[in-house]
Amino acid sequence: MRWRMGTAMLSLAGLFVSAYLYLYKAGYIGALACGTGGCETVQLSAQSSFLGLDVALIGVAGYSALLAVSLAGLQPRFADARWPAVVLALLSGGAVAFTLYLKYLELFVIHAICRWCVVSAVLIAVIFVLSVLELRRVRQAE
Repeated sequence: MRWRMGTAMLSLAGLFVSAYLYLYKAGYIGALACGTGGCETVQLSAQSSFLGLDVALIGVAGYSALLAVSLAGLQPRFADARWPAVVLALLSGGAVAFTLYLKYLELFVIHAICRWCVVSAVLIAVIFVLSVLELRRVRQAE
């Protein structure tokens, strides 16, 4: 259960980060607290959209899904259920792959680093590790 709790907390943090970036992109806040200017460069680049959707909005949806599954998995009736662990591992694994693609774009196409995006990348990597640990725990309990 502690892995699911950690996943829920980190998913909430990721939701805040991606919502902050989306609010900037949508024009609801004036400037990003970044310090280097790389955040604005990344957020305003052509690569900040994927299949017509804003990447930050994809982050909001992804972290919301991770949070919902984590919270559902914390319910006592699902304490030893396998499905939350499997869903968390699959969602976060896909998110890690997408994040690696985005990091490639930042480094080699945009030539700018967004600190908030780095925070999100670290969060999703830790969520993935916790999800794999939870999946191992559930498999050993079977």
